[in-house]
Amino acid sequence: MAFPKTAILGVGLLGASFSLAVKKKKISGQVTGFGRSRENLARAKSMGIVDVVAADPASACRDADLVLLAAPAGSFAELVKQACPAFKKGAIVTDVGSVKGGLVRELEKLMPPGVNFIGSHPIAGSDRSGIDSAHADLFRDALCIVTPTELSDPAALKNVMDIWSGLESKVMTMDPVQHDRVYAAVSHLPHLIAYAMVNTVSDIDKSYLSYCGQGFRDMTRIAASSPDIWTDISLLNRQNLIEMIALFRENLNRMEAHLISADPDALRQEFIRASTARGSLGQD
Repeated sequence: MAFPKTAILGVGLLGASFSLAVKKKKISGQVTGFGRSRENLARAKSMGIVDVVAADPASACRDADLVLLAAPAGSFAELVKQACPAFKKGAIVTDVGSVKGGLVRELEKLMPPGVNFIGSHPIAGSDRSGIDSAHADLFRDALCIVTPTELSDPAALKNVMDIWSGLESKVMTMDPVQHDRVYAAVSHLPHLIAYAMVNTVSDIDKSYLSYCGQGFRDMTRIAASSPDIWTDISLLNRQNLIEMIALFRENLNRMEAHLISADPDALRQEFIRASTARGSLGQD
């Protein structure tokens, strides 16, 4: 067993699923959970998701060999500051956050001597949140991006990659700054668009939502995601998002211009370009 004791700060869908997974795979023994809601923690314990609940981050992390940050990413730095005095020498800290970039650098600087932070981003989220949707196989076959820097300890990096491999994730490494640019494009921007689409229809006439078909449901499913989590992600990655919103607006403006001019060939070319690019993803 690589990690006799694990602490999970934030027992929601990802944190709870991680706990179930590392116990199932015997990567960790005892799991202690900390979160904002005592009721949620009590339920997590009664459901066998965590073994022990803690009243504060430091208590959760005391004697932990592995610490997982699984709360909204905007709270990571404060959680680490509170937990730091309790980190044991040799502990590894990782996370499941969707934003890396400057956050990785900030968390690295907060680590006490002998404790290593290695960023992780399992691409295994869902529009469903909370422990009731958690399961031990959430990370199986999911891509997991690990984001080392030049400061990363090689042994700690290997251990973190081994954890995700042990959970049957497809593991790859990426520079933290590049990570945020990539996921601004393929994840964060689509979430903002989904929220905007639902708000747009609601602004036209909320009753129209009752007539939507599967296409609208598929495109806006992620608008049911946690507003707290996505507020954090959007603000932490705002510079990339501002740039990509501008590019998205250019594409919409171009389609609008083709509609105004009633130019079927130009409009069709926009659709062909998108359909061809989408086809490279393969079947869903």
